[in-house]
Amino acid sequence: MHQLAQELRSDIDAALRDLRALTDADAAADRGAGKWTCKEILGHLIDSAVNNHQRFLRAPVADPFVWPGYEQNAWVAAQRYRDRPWAELLELWAAVNRHVAYAIASVPASSLQTRCTIGDGEPVTLEWLMHDYLRHLRHHLAQILDSRT
Repeated sequence: MHQLAQELRSDIDAALRDLRALTDADAAADRGAGKWTCKEILGHLIDSAVNNHQRFLRAPVADPFVWPGYEQNAWVAAQRYRDRPWAELLELWAAVNRHVAYAIASVPASSLQTRCTIGDGEPVTLEWLMHDYLRHLRHHLAQILDSRT
């Protein structure tokens, strides 16, 4: 999983260059009814990183691994990401994702096929879950970066 971890680190570095170009006001701007602001999207990605870090550490020592999902809208609202400084959110997002990258790289190959059930989802392998984490992160980063145009 070293390659996946390296991709995550590369994505963090590339995204930070572009994300730092957004002002605090840009990041807090309303994106439309029912849509998160850029700050809230990044906050959601922080929550995702924290949750997935735990999954990536716990799954290798349990097969099957069963873990609850989380109420993403409630978490974003409860943490009031829209009120937090953009620069602070960027640093936290980058740091926690570098930590996740290290955890991904540390998962033994023998654990990649661990069966994981998150919330009421269908069982997937730990390897699939780690790849999905990067897909999810890229999806939401694109939402933020596309908002600049």
